[in-house]
Amino acid sequence: MISKKSTTKKEDVLIKEATSSIFDNRKYVYAIGRRKRATAQVRYYENGKGEIIVNNQDFKKYFPFFIWQKNIIDPLEKTNKINKVDISVLVKGGGKSGQSESIRHGIARILVKVDPETKLILKKYGFLTRDSREKERKKPGLKKARKAPQWAKR
Repeated sequence: MISKKSTTKKEDVLIKEATSSIFDNRKYVYAIGRRKRATAQVRYYENGKGEIIVNNQDFKKYFPFFIWQKNIIDPLEKTNKINKVDISVLVKGGGKSGQSESIRHGIARILVKVDPETKLILKKYGFLTRDSREKERKKPGLKKARKAPQWAKR
């Protein structure tokens, strides 16, 4: 009887080998994007076919909803580089929405490094601004960050 763990490890190895061969021996530009608790390490490869790999998976598989996919593609569409570059991303922390926005932030930072003329376009859409809003911590004596227990007169 074959256990599921052994088959998934083999599949993971195959995925890593397949994705690493795409990006082997190619120069890249590197940047970090952040949003909430999510951090994305983005690698930008010029002269590509438009492939975007997130955590060794195709980004459409990793982010199944259109709005998350659009977040990632937006900076590339605005600068007309959607099918001209390959992107590899390692993203950790947060939820899917925060992860997709952190990838967008990282891609925008790279595009400015590669071509400083794109800064005006990306700044106009707010892609370069790091959205620093995070969840507020819970305080002692309260139910959540600010929600107090119900007050009782007697």
